[in-house]
Amino acid sequence: MNEPAENHIPESEDEIPQAEPAPEAIARALHAVIEEKDKEIATLKDQTLRALAEVENIRRRAERDQQDTAKYAVSKFAGDLVNVLEYLQRALEAIPADLRSEQPAVGSLATGVEMTLKELLNAFEKHGIKRIDPMGQKFDHNFHQAVTQVEDPSAEAGTVLQVLQAGYVIHDRLLRPAMVVVATNANSAGTLNTSA
Repeated sequence: MNEPAENHIPESEDEIPQAEPAPEAIARALHAVIEEKDKEIATLKDQTLRALAEVENIRRRAERDQQDTAKYAVSKFAGDLVNVLEYLQRALEAIPADLRSEQPAVGSLATGVEMTLKELLNAFEKHGIKRIDPMGQKFDHNFHQAVTQVEDPSAEAGTVLQVLQAGYVIHDRLLRPAMVVVATNANSAGTLNTSA
């Protein structure tokens, strides 16, 4: 009852014998897959490098922000202490030298104020706070605030003639501008630009 294999009729496509592909076709197919995977690897490598660069940028930015915070965290407090320093200096200037020598109590008080002022100045220096005293310098709107202008033919226009109130910086940031009187002269062609 069994028919010989030669006369067998396949019932599905799976039973149809497939011709084996030529080695060149296999090589082309493998080469195409390899190229596709190489492109995928290159894309992933590029994404990884970009992600690493972004992480490094974020780390540097955070480090810089942390340094700035450490440098400038005391800015408001330092600005308040600047007034204390100015009051101590005015107090010392108000004590006449002859009164210091005549009355020991006044001399002791002046010595105490001087010591306090010196300690405050040392603390300011330690934390990068510097006084701006621009007497005789050119007006700089970044650090000075012109209160008024005075005509003075002997001074170059834009020169600071008088410092009404010293200014202060912390590292490279302005705490308080110096309040100044600025020279003008009749020969200058206009007024000083005091806007920032």
